[in-house]
Amino acid sequence: MESPLVTPFEEALEVVEQLSPMDQAALIDIIRQRLMEQRRREIALNARTVRLAFQEGRAQYGNIDDIRLDLVV
Repeated sequence: MESPLVTPFEEALEVVEQLSPMDQAALIDIIRQRLMEQRRREIALNARTVRLAFQEGRAQYGNIDDIRLDLVV
């Protein structure tokens, strides 16, 4: 009988469970910080992309009424 496949996520959980509670808490803090930094980089990239599109005339700004007018025309 074959053993079920263990996913990398399950393997990671097993390793984390072997850490002390203090180390687990530190790991959570580190992961949370890294996720925040990753999100900040994504937001910055999106901002640069939108700014460039606006400068090139491929994007415009406005409210929902402006968008509705553009769809009718």
